[in-house]
Amino acid sequence: MPFPTLAPSRVPVWVWRALMSRLAPGEAKRFNAEPVDDVEYTLDIDYVGDGIRAHRLDVLVPSPQSHPGGALPIYVYFHGGGWTSGDKAPLTKYCASQAASGMVVVNVNYRMATRFQMGHMLADANAALRWVVEHAAEFGGDASRIVLGGDSAGGQISALLAASLSHPELRQHYRLAPIPAPGVCGVVQHCSAVDFSVVFERGFVLGLGFVKILLPNRGVGTVLTTAARFLSPIEWLDPSFPPVLVTTSEQDYFYRANLNFIRALQRHGVRVETLIYGRSVRNARHTWQQDSRYPESQAVYRKLQAFVRSVTRVRQLQG
Repeated sequence: MPFPTLAPSRVPVWVWRALMSRLAPGEAKRFNAEPVDDVEYTLDIDYVGDGIRAHRLDVLVPSPQSHPGGALPIYVYFHGGGWTSGDKAPLTKYCASQAASGMVVVNVNYRMATRFQMGHMLADANAALRWVVEHAAEFGGDASRIVLGGDSAGGQISALLAASLSHPELRQHYRLAPIPAPGVCGVVQHCSAVDFSVVFERGFVLGLGFVKILLPNRGVGTVLTTAARFLSPIEWLDPSFPPVLVTTSEQDYFYRANLNFIRALQRHGVRVETLIYGRSVRNARHTWQQDSRYPESQAVYRKLQAFVRSVTRVRQLQG
């Protein structure tokens, strides 16, 4: 299928940041309307210990009355925002909706560009995962049954983190500390930036500035197409990659990147499930999954919850 042309020219980083800064307060209020009641919220845990908001996470647990007994699977989520913007707060209801189905959900903030680069973001994601492994039991979670997820840039971070667990070269490149027994058995991708080759294509909506801001010294002296290998989860797929759920639509900026990712997973024999909407579906624009009011989002949630139950059950049986 052809990738849709979404803009007459590429969007520079500063325009994206300005747009996101205007949307963020409204999104937090709109997305979190009518909060989920049968979930226990523990907010703003400092997972690094330095006191900054970028190193805070929330833990959402189903109430004991709704899900009594037994350790639960864990879903660790990274928000999107083009690596430059965003916050965990607008994703609270999205995460609560998943927790209510019978899982512990961890909603993570991380440092962002332009002040920080991909190395910092991966280090934060890695530190958050370490925290989850070390503290899972305190919240009734099973550290041997973890699913990573994210939307847009957050999806890229979660997929790259998953790849790093079985690729020493990738971990060494980002100087990531090892995590004993991380227990990652699945990855969820919502409209994710999983293939950076599309950024170099003519007519793509995001400019090359989005590659440069993720590199040290903004990529000065670096061949961007070479550097992009360490940014693209698709470059690190092999049969060891955990099962994946991909949700996207033809209206999504990263639709073609997601199709490429799905095909690459299939070539490597990795289990992949999909939910893909056509161009005519009104409520399926980029990261629509965050807005629980849409029937299309509720369909994603049902698919996601079944996926988490399935892959974590397989891990439980193997254990």
